[in-house]
Amino acid sequence: MRLIRFWLFVVTLVFACGALNIAPAIAASKDKEKSSKTTKVVVKSPKKPKTVRVTVTRSASPVVAGPPSFATALGLRGQHDDLSLKSSVAMVVNQDTKEVYFEKNPTVSLPIASITKLMTAMVVLDSKLPLNETIVINEEDVHIYRHSRLAGGTTLSREEALHLALMSSENRAAYTLGRNYPGGVPAFVDAMNRKAKELNMDHSHFADPTGLLSENVATAEDLTRMLNAAYQYKLIREYSTWPDLTMVIAKRPQKFLNTNRLVRSGDMDIGLQKTGFINAAGKCLVMQARVNNTPLLLVFLDSVGTQSRFADAVRVRDWYERMPSGAQPIRRLM
Repeated sequence: MRLIRFWLFVVTLVFACGALNIAPAIAASKDKEKSSKTTKVVVKSPKKPKTVRVTVTRSASPVVAGPPSFATALGLRGQHDDLSLKSSVAMVVNQDTKEVYFEKNPTVSLPIASITKLMTAMVVLDSKLPLNETIVINEEDVHIYRHSRLAGGTTLSREEALHLALMSSENRAAYTLGRNYPGGVPAFVDAMNRKAKELNMDHSHFADPTGLLSENVATAEDLTRMLNAAYQYKLIREYSTWPDLTMVIAKRPQKFLNTNRLVRSGDMDIGLQKTGFINAAGKCLVMQARVNNTPLLLVFLDSVGTQSRFADAVRVRDWYERMPSGAQPIRRLM
């Protein structure tokens, strides 16, 4: 009888908790970082096609985690366009002729997140600093971004840091490239903005080498100029499109993947690319890709959902492949 009363009490308690909508609390675990000097070996994996799903099933009312993006605050998110893209900003430009074949909010300056690292890479390469010089991840680099497999004390060459920054968007690698520039990060940021001015990126501004700050902003038009300039650097083309590499860090092999699923799938002819994400920017993607034997500059900013920017790129590719020969561009970039 006591047992029956006990179970009745438990059942009653469960229903009472449900009525009060009481949910169990989940404690968040903290990441622990190892801080030790390391030796490492880099193993570059050959480029090979892999099957990657880019089709996305979306709910009618997507949930946006964290603060709204700048594009959302400006009322750009969810605007309809002829291609039904999920990106608030998009642009398709013929790299050779500068003819614009598609645009969506192309002149709005928005945060660009890690797309910033393309400018970082150009400034590093323009500096002619030794690519084989050893640099060390120090406490300042660790502080700039908490989540990283490049623990404090990790040693790597400037070229390896450039590779990781472009391929897997490694923030500590990008920051240490700026910190090891003559004059440090402030001088590096000045060089980034000088480079932007040289490229006629008149509506852009850079504030740090990583893109973590929302003050790194550009328009889609400016990003096509930056894409075209970055494409002239062989190492940027190569490292931004490398599928993966393995480094031994703290005596453990660590595999770093390209952040662009389309690169890993191998079903698009991509000559250069960079992804980006912070809450202020949403999901971003820029690429140089050849479609119908035409080099295109593709820009997608503030996309909703993890896969949407890649799905938008595939949608643009399919649309351009179906475009009738002799189709007239919207305009030509100046």
